[in-house]
Amino acid sequence: MGGPQRGREGPDPLFLGQEVPQCYTGRVYTAWGEHRCCDLVHSGHPDQLLLTASSHGATRTHLRLLARRLLLLSPRHGSGERESRIGGFCSGLKTIPPALPAWEPAQGVPGEAEQPTPELVEVEVGNTALLRCGPSHFPGNLSHVDWFSVYKEKPTLIFRVRQGQGQSEPGEYQHRLSLQGPGVLALTQVAPHDERIFLCQSKRPRSQEHRIQLRVYKAPEEPTIQANVLGISVNSEEPEEVATCVGRNGYPIPQVIWYKNGLPLMEEKNRIHIQSSQIVESSGLYTLKSVLKVRLVKEDKDAQFYCELSYRLPSGNHMKESREVTVPVFYPAEKVWLEVEPTGMLKEGDRVEIRCLADGNPPPHFNINKQNPSTREMEEERSTDNGLLVLEPAQKQHSGLYECQGLDLEAMIPLLSEPQELLVNYVSDVQVSPADPEGQEGSSLTLTCKAESNQALEFQWLREKTGQVLEKGPVLHLEHLKREIGGGYRCMASVPTVPGLNRTQLVNVAIFGPPWMASKERKVWVKENTMLNLSCEASGHPRPTISWNVNGTASEQYQDPHRVLSTLNVLVTPELLERGAECTASNSLGRNSTIIILELVSLTTLTPDSSKTAGLSTSTVSPHARANSTSTEKKLPEQESKGVVIVAVIVCILVLAVLGAVLYFLYKKGKLLCGRSGKQEITLPPSRKSEFVVEVKSDKLPEEMGLLQGSSGDKRAPGDQGEKYIDLRH
Repeated sequence: MGGPQRGREGPDPLFLGQEVPQCYTGRVYTAWGEHRCCDLVHSGHPDQLLLTASSHGATRTHLRLLARRLLLLSPRHGSGERESRIGGFCSGLKTIPPALPAWEPAQGVPGEAEQPTPELVEVEVGNTALLRCGPSHFPGNLSHVDWFSVYKEKPTLIFRVRQGQGQSEPGEYQHRLSLQGPGVLALTQVAPHDERIFLCQSKRPRSQEHRIQLRVYKAPEEPTIQANVLGISVNSEEPEEVATCVGRNGYPIPQVIWYKNGLPLMEEKNRIHIQSSQIVESSGLYTLKSVLKVRLVKEDKDAQFYCELSYRLPSGNHMKESREVTVPVFYPAEKVWLEVEPTGMLKEGDRVEIRCLADGNPPPHFNINKQNPSTREMEEERSTDNGLLVLEPAQKQHSGLYECQGLDLEAMIPLLSEPQELLVNYVSDVQVSPADPEGQEGSSLTLTCKAESNQALEFQWLREKTGQVLEKGPVLHLEHLKREIGGGYRCMASVPTVPGLNRTQLVNVAIFGPPWMASKERKVWVKENTMLNLSCEASGHPRPTISWNVNGTASEQYQDPHRVLSTLNVLVTPELLERGAECTASNSLGRNSTIIILELVSLTTLTPDSSKTAGLSTSTVSPHARANSTSTEKKLPEQESKGVVIVAVIVCILVLAVLGAVLYFLYKKGKLLCGRSGKQEITLPPSRKSEFVVEVKSDKLPEEMGLLQGSSGDKRAPGDQGEKYIDLRH
């Protein structure tokens, strides 16, 4: 990117003259080691500059462009200030190459005055320069040539050509010169110090010489820029350092142009100052350092600054840009204000943030004040140093008038924000009357709900057990009361215009009556000599109490105001098995009881000697799932156990029948060797040669299947896991 290009019409801004009165002289040390004088003054015309002949090292075209640029840089300034800029204009001549003159033969000794303008040869650092002794149409004899290096106007012989053969002279060029053809000398690995005049001299048929000006170029590295991270105050009376630009290893010295928001910056008194310096590296290359100093204003807080390096190569003019940087700008606040998050309707329970903001940098010290509803005075709230007040959870008493106060600690000027009203919507004090509703069976009951809020309310009645909506409105009518109607009812008061804002109140409806239990009798399967938990649940109004007819450790849990659960921990003894247990619930209106019968868990097993073997099992007792119900137990069905045993016996018989049919089929086909002549006998252990054993496995538990035994009447081993061995004998 670059700045805009502008042009203007008018007289030629450059006039070449021999004598210029009142000439402002600026002598600069050029990159190629020569002294040149640049004399520029104003002529009688306000848009014309005069250039003396001492500046003939630059072409008229380049000088005209530079003169036009100088005139256009500050057209609003007068001639006096323009003259003060002439020195900077002249310093720009050191990067402008001289003109390309035509080749002219010369007479006399090398280095004498009145020499023709040298031929220009341009090459980049590290490349090879081809030095030609005159143009291709030069009629002279180039088989006998001497080459000279001219440094500080002193020629030094560096190469000889005799009979078309070249020979380097000892010195700095001894190993870098070679003859590439008639009159063409190659200089390899060109370095910055090679920028000088080279002269070739031919003495046959007559003495002739040709001068060559070698220009060396090297593109600088990508420019680096470092911004002022400490920041700049707008109250500073002098330009402050904004950024530093560095371009390394370039040749000759590149030019630096600074930009702000894409527009070039020029020197301006007391506003913009650009200070540049350069370092010559050991390689002869230049490192350029440019410092930009500006008096910044508040509007520069987001300004983007960058630098541009302009340089020349043999291929033409080029440029490289740095990255863009911003600089912290400090300026006093002019306004403070409040912001509340979240926006929109607020409700109790929300997290609310009240934040002070200002248009200054750095922000001032903040205080947040709230108006006292009683005294109407603003009182300071406890907030953080950065002006943040957090209300969590927000409550209705947080509503009110807030303001922010900012104090700039540098200017000590207090600033106040506009007061802002904060409204926290609420629903509170939800009440149901009567608070403890109760009634007789068959009667009616009316429940009324009310609440407080700063918004219009809606009411709903819900059944606590199911969540079902029973009624919309503040009144709930319950007709023909029954025991099942008793329980919890919830009133919900909500604000439809504020989503999520609601409050509820729970009441329990009690129906007068004696204790009620789920069953009069139940069985519990137990294991003798173990500890057992028996439970008993009853409900009624007034709430009943529960007692047991056996000794043990009893505990009670109140499920709700009208229901109680009692748990008894007892040891299962023969006496307890014989008489069972009874729990009795009673209140002022009557009593009720449940009898718990205890039975041992038994397992029927079929054997030749016995038809029944006792088994063991544990019993669990849990409360009934429904309200106002007693506990239930896990029972082992006796009939189902017997059915499993019968099915197992039938399956075993069917398996035996199938095996017998298979053996008979093999026997008829002659594939089963059973005592026939010429056949082999199946080898069995000596003790069991008269037996043929078939193993039958079942995945049924021993408690659920009968035992099949052989004719010998052997009983199953204690560790047997349900495997049966059935003898098939002849």
